Amino acid sequence: MAGFAEECAVVGVYGCPNAANIAYYALFAMQHRGQEASGISSANAQKIHTIKNQGLVTSVFNQQNLAKLQGFAAVGHNRYSTAGDDSIFDAQPVFARYDLGEISVVHNGNLTNAKTLRSELIRNGAIFQSFLDTEILTHLIAKSKHQHLQERITDAVTQIEGAYCLLFLSRSKMFALRDPLGFRPLSLGTIHNRDGSIGYIVASETCAFDLVNATFEREVAPGEMLVFDGNKPPQSFMLAQQPLQYPCIFEYIYFARPDSTIFGRNVYHIRKAMGVELAKEKPIDADIVIPVPDSGIAAALGYAKQSQIPFELGIVRNHYVGRTFIEPTQQIRELKVRLKLNPIREIIAGKRLVVIDDSIVRGTTSKQIVQILRDAGAKEIHMRISSPPTAHSCYYGVDTPNEQELISSKMNLDEICHYIEADSLAYLSIEGLRKSLACGKEEQFCQACFDGQYPI
Repeated sequence: MAGFAEECAVVGVYGCPNAANIAYYALFAMQHRGQEASGISSANAQKIHTIKNQGLVTSVFNQQNLAKLQGFAAVGHNRYSTAGDDSIFDAQPVFARYDLGEISVVHNGNLTNAKTLRSELIRNGAIFQSFLDTEILTHLIAKSKHQHLQERITDAVTQIEGAYCLLFLSRSKMFALRDPLGFRPLSLGTIHNRDGSIGYIVASETCAFDLVNATFEREVAPGEMLVFDGNKPPQSFMLAQQPLQYPCIFEYIYFARPDSTIFGRNVYHIRKAMGVELAKEKPIDADIVIPVPDSGIAAALGYAKQSQIPFELGIVRNHYVGRTFIEPTQQIRELKVRLKLNPIREIIAGKRLVVIDDSIVRGTTSKQIVQILRDAGAKEIHMRISSPPTAHSCYYGVDTPNEQELISSKMNLDEICHYIEADSLAYLSIEGLRKSLACGKEEQFCQACFDGQYPI
């Protein structure tokens, strides 16, 4: 998708002698959340040092520049590009010097009142170097009249609205915050250092903990701020509480890695359950079930199990081609579908296929997949989507197109099926999606991309 917002990865490490190295591996584990730019800031009590650039984690960092990131604390970020915003100034962390010293900030999400805040700050003399929402926070902190950074952060957060997971790094402290409605995931873990001391890590997904041998402790609560200072455990402060939270349901459908646990649930099991519910709701007589790799695999396994139709890996993905979903131009997206996905003709030819994918956005990719399978000799192609139709734009940090580009906002089911040239098409219902999540009646998720009901 090309659009107006970001879906990123953030990580913070505190109390570890090799904090930047740990942050590097955590960002590597969360590379799927952003492939346009990467950056790390480290602190050693005297100075904050930052390295960031466009590209993957492994291309931005090497042994030589990681060695420059000395210190016991670090924050890192993987950027998920918006169309046209590929400047290095739009990479994170955002570093600033101000009257209390130095600060570095990383952010996952989207501030819904960013335009208003930016305009007001500019009228009052602020100078911006990027289009990032994150830079607004550094200005709010710098102009605050409070004497301590924690108070300034609290002051700044009371002025922002929207979805955010934020990490602030000073020369001696680290602060982790999650918005009161809990749109984006953020978890806390512990690290056992070689000298026997305990360090801490916060990250967008728990798959980052596995790679650095950290122990998951808990999620950062919506509206909570954790303060990391000295050798003591992090202090918790509730800055704001809401009676209901609205975690992003699309994290389960697409963004998170299947080996992560977010919002209290394992992503793989949820996706497999989506496939089970999809088979119950939208059965079809077919010969084999095949996933669109990789995001459709778990749901396809669930569909095959429930329907008793054999599961086959009928499409092979080239993992050395970037995800078309996050490429900034339509021309590159269309080319990369065929570069990335290749059918196994011996499996597909003459067969009636149930093809499982997680979503249809513009319809262009699905149309090409159907054509690829036709060219491989498929007898019938029945598309089954393990989420409801995406008909509305997201304003909380998922990089969706505007509604005019979303195929489900301008076509009905039959028209979409005709456009992608499938023999049949069906989506999982919102009710089926909630069953997959084993939701209680009172449990809420943000599903505005499906129903247009925006929490903010």
